[in-house]
Amino acid sequence: MTQSRQSPPSTRAALTALGGLSIVMLAVRLVAATRIGFGDSEALYASYAQHPQPAYLDHPGLVGVVARLIGGDAAPSPLRAHVITAVLCTAWPWAMALACRATGASWARAATVALVAGLAPETAVGLFALTPDLLLSLTWTLAIALGVAALRAAPGSARATAAFASAGVLAGVGASAKVTGVALPLALILAYASKSARPHARTFAPWAGLIAGLLIVVPVVRFEVQQGWPMLQHRLVDTQESAGFSLRNLGSLLGGQLLYLSPLLAWLLVGAGRAAWRDRRDAVGRLLLSCVLMPLPPLVLLCLWSRVAEPHWIAPALLALGPAAARSPSAPSRRLVLATSAAAALMVVGVHAWTLVPRMTELAAADANPRLDLTHELFGWPRVITAVREEAGAFWSPDDQRGDLVVVGPHWVICAQLEAALRERWPVGCNTPIRDDFDDWWPRKLWHEAQFVVWVSDTRFDPAGSAPSYAPLLVSHTPIRSRQVSVQRDGRQVRLFTVTVLSRLGRA
Repeated sequence: MTQSRQSPPSTRAALTALGGLSIVMLAVRLVAATRIGFGDSEALYASYAQHPQPAYLDHPGLVGVVARLIGGDAAPSPLRAHVITAVLCTAWPWAMALACRATGASWARAATVALVAGLAPETAVGLFALTPDLLLSLTWTLAIALGVAALRAAPGSARATAAFASAGVLAGVGASAKVTGVALPLALILAYASKSARPHARTFAPWAGLIAGLLIVVPVVRFEVQQGWPMLQHRLVDTQESAGFSLRNLGSLLGGQLLYLSPLLAWLLVGAGRAAWRDRRDAVGRLLLSCVLMPLPPLVLLCLWSRVAEPHWIAPALLALGPAAARSPSAPSRRLVLATSAAAALMVVGVHAWTLVPRMTELAAADANPRLDLTHELFGWPRVITAVREEAGAFWSPDDQRGDLVVVGPHWVICAQLEAALRERWPVGCNTPIRDDFDDWWPRKLWHEAQFVVWVSDTRFDPAGSAPSYAPLLVSHTPIRSRQVSVQRDGRQVRLFTVTVLSRLGRA
């Protein structure tokens, strides 16, 4: 990072810019909330609300608790969930500003860092969804702010005690949101035990806060132990059939950072990393560096080894770089900051336009495969659910026993949408090639024995001309009726669903 020769932005200008960004982005997100449904992963997290557990195969249970609160003890609607996430996503840059300010940086520097961070596609777009990443980002950033505030307070003071307690609790909450959140309390332990933080380490406050935070995670650990560590089995074994270090994985990791962060912001973060290393000798600098180095190596190695790893998995390790950059004596030039903000903003505008403006699909190549555009999963599900309700309703009565009719899909990405929308009206089974959460919620043996199965699939799993994915059911069931539901955007078909009713042999 180069030393700026220009005068730093005024506090009023920086806060006005951050406030303006917040107002614009909140308005856009609220508009989006009225137009889009759940993404496939979001639908799974919404389904957690209907099956309260301390942990699931993919994540600890906090996101399910939040979904249940939003939905009133059931899966929330996409609109209701996205209104809440729109507010939380808009609040995150302000949490970053507080973390920067806690280090002693001026409000001008803090707001500038928060503005740039808030424009990154990874946060401006990614944190809008109801996901564990949203919850982890908020708790991780606020825990850093409070940990820094505690270290800068007088050892043993009421301010230090309250800040240490709050930081520890938030670290525990973050660990209950996503497995990678476990790195945060470990990073705090390293920071508190360092030589520079020794006056605080001699008091009980830092350790009491961490103990309180760890108590929050106890139900998750107990559940995992009792069940034989299903989350680790799923994450590190069941889903890693093709795992192995490769250049493809390296390219995915590096290319993902350029897309998720924007190229110029990725470059600025390299400079922020150097600043974090340079300022590591005081207690605050050691905490920030610990929050980077504790999660970064294992997450990078995991991304390099696993073909199913997502580039955003390393995001928690990058959050402390914002405060590190804000407190650094050197700063990038104003021209570079403006260019970084503009480049990131253009990427964010492009993503929102592609998602929210139907006519943007005309820009896609005529022979482009709609299945590759993940934004299509946000549209059309209400029509599919209406068809499922009609088909199921024709073969079900309130006098039937639960499980006489089951709705089933070929993969969890379909089953999750069904589960979240049907809200337990009928059980949902799933035929994912590997074990998934639905194997606990409604096991395969049960839906194989159902009198009627409403099978829901699309061309991702039943391509034209191929055998239907429900073929194994034909041993015990026979199809008796079927219909197709076409999902279109601006007159172009982007998904084609098939809803088939199968009857147990002899019961048609």
